[in-house]
Amino acid sequence: MTELILTTFDWVPELPRGYVRDIRIRWALEEAGLPYRVESVPFGDRNEAHFSKQPFGQVPWLTDGGISIFESGAILLHLGERSEVLMPTDSLKRSEVIEWLFAALNSVEAASLPWSIFQFSGDSSETPGRKHLDDFLEARLGHMEAVLSGREWLAGTFSVADILMADVLRLVDRFDGLAGHPACRDYMARAVTRPAFEKAYSDQMAHFAAAD
Repeated sequence: MTELILTTFDWVPELPRGYVRDIRIRWALEEAGLPYRVESVPFGDRNEAHFSKQPFGQVPWLTDGGISIFESGAILLHLGERSEVLMPTDSLKRSEVIEWLFAALNSVEAASLPWSIFQFSGDSSETPGRKHLDDFLEARLGHMEAVLSGREWLAGTFSVADILMADVLRLVDRFDGLAGHPACRDYMARAVTRPAFEKAYSDQMAHFAAAD
């Protein structure tokens, strides 16, 4: 088995700690019990070598032997293909995991991320554009509430789809955006009380704190 190397920033400000997206990959690796090590790139000096691995100057990326993969969703899919713990081998269940993985990115995070950026900025202005973002997120959460009211995990058993969806909802919950959506909140709570998440979270926090 080739060595897995997760690359993230050496440091970030306090506000995004615990939410930098390498946590999704740490979580998956811990769930699957796959050995890995963490390498760092400078937060403040994103050089040509960084952009050659992640063309937007972001993190994380994963190195798996001769393969280098960026974007958390793509990395989770890659790890799912390596571990039945993260994604079933049954073709029907596998398809269900993949569709929910993409739904987390394209349907839910597409609505939650712009909303969260306003929350991080502390901008409480009421404008038509802001109302549109609020309504967009509320509509997506309403659909997820209906889905999650009838199931424990998205595709029957816990998978990479749940890692991604729970992490998306976790950021919304940081700003109390799951109020009025108890099934979404309960689902997220089930996910983040898993030992693999707790270790991933503590490791990420310790990683950034070590550089203070």
